[in-house]
Amino acid sequence: MKYTLDIQKAQFDEQGLAIAAGWAEVYICDPMTREYVRASLDNVPFGGSVVADAYLDKPEIPTESGIAIIRSEDEKSWLYVADNRGKTAYHTEIRQPLEINFIGDLPSDLTLLAPKTEFDKWNGKKWVTDTEAQKAALIAQAEQEKVQRLDEANTTIMYLQDAIEVGLDDDDYQAKLTAWKTYRVLLNRVDTLLAPDIDWPIKPE
Repeated sequence: MKYTLDIQKAQFDEQGLAIAAGWAEVYICDPMTREYVRASLDNVPFGGSVVADAYLDKPEIPTESGIAIIRSEDEKSWLYVADNRGKTAYHTEIRQPLEINFIGDLPSDLTLLAPKTEFDKWNGKKWVTDTEAQKAALIAQAEQEKVQRLDEANTTIMYLQDAIEVGLDDDDYQAKLTAWKTYRVLLNRVDTLLAPDIDWPIKPE
């Protein structure tokens, strides 16, 4: 036939070399990550092969999200692996969050499950709160608050007593002194082992 409207298509042998020159549909992957990038057309000369990182077999597009297409290391097939890029993972030892920027399954020291407290520990499957450490921290926090409140009470009581003794007090100083002393007594009775369920006494005005 003198004319044709058909596009000349390349034909290949079992080694992937063209036994007939022409155009070939190819499927290209990233040379570094091996992730599928796009489909394209390659003009293949007789005896030649398709361009680097391009393949003749068509990958199937995943129907669900969270899946990436990559070329196998032996370059013989397309693989379908986990794609968590953009998600936040947490280090199972230190609970530190980080954004995932790689393809594939997470390493054993990362999880997509977020810890609920700073006292959570990873048991291999989920976060478990270390209640003893959490309780100890709450007690330490309560003890610190108790010391701060007592320091304020002691300072205020000393000032009121000095003012009364030297006659520089106002009419309500004696009542204030009594209120602050009462407050200090109640503070000393606070059991920090009950943290965080502590009913702190109300500070005098």
